[in-house]
Amino acid sequence: MIFRDEQPHDREQVRMVNESAFGRRDEADLVDRLREEGAVLLSLLAEDDHHIIGHVLFSSMSVETAQGPVAAVSLAPIAVLPDHQGRKVGSRLVRHGLAVLRDRGERIVIVLGHKEYFPRFGFSAEKARCLVSPFPPESFMALELSNGALAGIEGAVRYPAAFALSH
Repeated sequence: MIFRDEQPHDREQVRMVNESAFGRRDEADLVDRLREEGAVLLSLLAEDDHHIIGHVLFSSMSVETAQGPVAAVSLAPIAVLPDHQGRKVGSRLVRHGLAVLRDRGERIVIVLGHKEYFPRFGFSAEKARCLVSPFPPESFMALELSNGALAGIEGAVRYPAAFALSH
């Protein structure tokens, strides 16, 4: 299995992976809207025998604080073809993506996800406690890619318009 950046010619397969993984079009449509908005920071693929089996997308977002906006990254979606799930493809994609983001100097990553899954990467609801979001606090988690990145950060999260959230 190899991990690589998404290329324009991969878009149809990426859509298929997201639709298959979630059993609906919503996440694939979100990926398209994030591309159109220019909010994509990193789109990684897992490929096995020249077939795309997994996808993770990281997009730019911010935390609106009293001192001004603080840059952050949203992790969404993460998708693995159903017949490849349970083989750590998604975990390896997330870990690889977080390493790339850390190398690029990103400091904060935010995810809405399963409270049993995302803590294995260092995400925690406790780290997100001072961030205002429209999501249930137990599923809304943050990760510091550099120590102390969230120290003193309080404010409302602002996702790209593609997420269609009311602010």
